[in-house]
Amino acid sequence: MPTYRLTVRYDGTEFCGWQRQANGPSVQATLEDALSKVVREPVICRGAGRTDSGVHAVGQVVSIRLPREMPEKALVYGVNNHLPESVAVMEASLVDDEFDARHSSSGKLYRYQIWNGKIRSPLHTRDHWHVGFPLDIDAMRRVAQVLVGRHDFRAFRAADCERQTTVRWMKRIDVLTIPSDPSVIHIEVEGTAFLKNMVRILSGTIVSAGRGKLTPEVVASLLISGDRSRAGQTAPAHGLLLVRVDYGRREGP
Repeated sequence: MPTYRLTVRYDGTEFCGWQRQANGPSVQATLEDALSKVVREPVICRGAGRTDSGVHAVGQVVSIRLPREMPEKALVYGVNNHLPESVAVMEASLVDDEFDARHSSSGKLYRYQIWNGKIRSPLHTRDHWHVGFPLDIDAMRRVAQVLVGRHDFRAFRAADCERQTTVRWMKRIDVLTIPSDPSVIHIEVEGTAFLKNMVRILSGTIVSAGRGKLTPEVVASLLISGDRSRAGQTAPAHGLLLVRVDYGRREGP
């Protein structure tokens, strides 16, 4: 059975997340149903990241095994014909059978998107967190740099996170402004692996620093104490975007 790698883009607003669930529509189930209509057999998708309800993606990677080889272009267009407007397969490629979208990954890049205008923007409602208070970009950047590197991030995970090891390596965390749209702020987080809700909590913490509620010294102490109660809020899911999944040799300590 040949293995294919798909790159998938989706608006997560109407989904209960990537993973198939009984309580609502998921991206995985939607994609599997579309694939099954094309190949006329059940297909199981493995995603690189289990994005939460409301989270979006422009670079989700999915691995599938099909009963027979198909032209890559035909696979893309055939599946897209059966998908809603909120989901699209952007690319498909035949890969080695050993490839697994999740376990072969060496890292991911997430972007958290903020609309920092005084008045909410209808064009940014679905994919930006509206923060109506002024934010100090330099303060946000100072705290972001404290979080870069190899640390124990137990203070920056969901209460129900089941991971045994909470040490992760963040390769970079950048706070970016968009010259053409000064009300937009992007927090880009690139790492080798993440804990549940970690990027959203990091983003909430960085925003708290931008409002003058947290200092770099306090955030540094959280990496030692693991005290989740002193970190920032979990930023809303709809502002989070999975931008890219990396493969190849995993770098870092």
